[in-house]
Amino acid sequence: MQEAMKVTNQRYRLGYHLMTKGGWMNDPNGFSWFKGYYHMFYQYYPYAAEWGPMHWGHARSKDLVHWETLPVALCPDENEDGCFSGSAVVYDDKLWLIYTGHHVTNPKDSEEFYQDQNIAWSEDGITFHKYEGNPVLRAPEGNTKHFRDPKVWQEGDTFYMVLGSQGSDELGRALLYESKDLKQWQPVSVLDKAATLEDEGYMWECPDFFRLDGRDILLMSPQGLEPQGDCFRNLNQTGYLLGSRDEHEHLVRKNFTEIDRGHDFYATQTMLAPDGRRLMTAWMNAWDSPMQEKEDGWAGALTLPRELRVEKGRLYQQPAREMASMRTRTLLAGSLAAGSRLPIPATSELELEFREAGDFNGSLLKITGGTQQLEISLDAKGGRIIVQRTTKDGSRAARLLPFEDLKLHIFVDKSSAEIFVNEGELTFTERIYWQEPLELSLSGKAAEAARVYALEKETNQY
Repeated sequence: MQEAMKVTNQRYRLGYHLMTKGGWMNDPNGFSWFKGYYHMFYQYYPYAAEWGPMHWGHARSKDLVHWETLPVALCPDENEDGCFSGSAVVYDDKLWLIYTGHHVTNPKDSEEFYQDQNIAWSEDGITFHKYEGNPVLRAPEGNTKHFRDPKVWQEGDTFYMVLGSQGSDELGRALLYESKDLKQWQPVSVLDKAATLEDEGYMWECPDFFRLDGRDILLMSPQGLEPQGDCFRNLNQTGYLLGSRDEHEHLVRKNFTEIDRGHDFYATQTMLAPDGRRLMTAWMNAWDSPMQEKEDGWAGALTLPRELRVEKGRLYQQPAREMASMRTRTLLAGSLAAGSRLPIPATSELELEFREAGDFNGSLLKITGGTQQLEISLDAKGGRIIVQRTTKDGSRAARLLPFEDLKLHIFVDKSSAEIFVNEGELTFTERIYWQEPLELSLSGKAAEAARVYALEKETNQY
């Protein structure tokens, strides 16, 4: 029996983000609520800090902040080379997992494979049993080998599934299915497909479909995009299509919009919380991320849970309100003059408001930790905000809606930063491998309202 990977160095271990106790993590899966707990599953390889045959890691929480790691929920068996991404739904007082079975057909070539959809169930939310009748869905005619990442939800007495796919035209698409019992699935429609390869990709990974504030939203991670223009569109990024589902079960929608403008954000998953909020998390990495923590026996983490809303024709996101419970003490409540320098903990939260900043041009602030630095600037002429980190491909930028006062809400952790701009109009998610101590410094403009909090340093229980 293989021995699970152990962490050999704590230097980059995050204080309040969900991680594995060792080994590899990528996409969040099965984000759900069952019997008094939020459940989070994730793509997991226990035996190395590299991608390998995928398992489903599992953690649960009562408050979205403090996570208890549970036994592995799914392992690939003799018929599978990996249990790929999927979702969870509560049915018949059981928690059901819906996942992609990945099957390599040529041991000498991992690119020769097929994929199908499978289910597993649990009565206690801890021990899971694979359904003996798996698979419950195979790829339809006219589909390539790419057929994965089912997201399932319930409307009335009907379950719906949206699946990432690639059609015979080699364009990404989302397929819609329905079922009464999670075992027998019928096709409904091609919910949507890429307009062009260049604009929307050759495969739509990790789709998620939901209605929010009167709009239908399709989230997905398209593969095959190229950088675009002065907004530095990522090579491997996640975004959404905002529109409405018509009578033919097709999505009539606007253009693809990136949901996060940073380097390290991929494979979103949402859930409907018991109180009606639409919550979202994502993998806080990307496939081209440096992942310096690999040499320490672990790789990957998940973002903070975020609350979603539709406003001004955009999808806004803010940290889940439960995150405020992480504050252990207030370090500053007042203002910060231009040129100020302030030591901050490696686990901290910053709320900064720069008034009458709509015509400001230049650097606003820097966070520095050893050789690592995060700088946030404004480009008044272009109406852009620019985030720069200390890496070779360090810049990310995005255009802002017209504004007078600029509000920045920043969560700093031991190897990350999550930046929320103007109440969640834009976000930037970054892995930054800080070297303590950390310092916040303001450049040419004062923050007339500023609050700085120290946050909990350890919220995971392994």
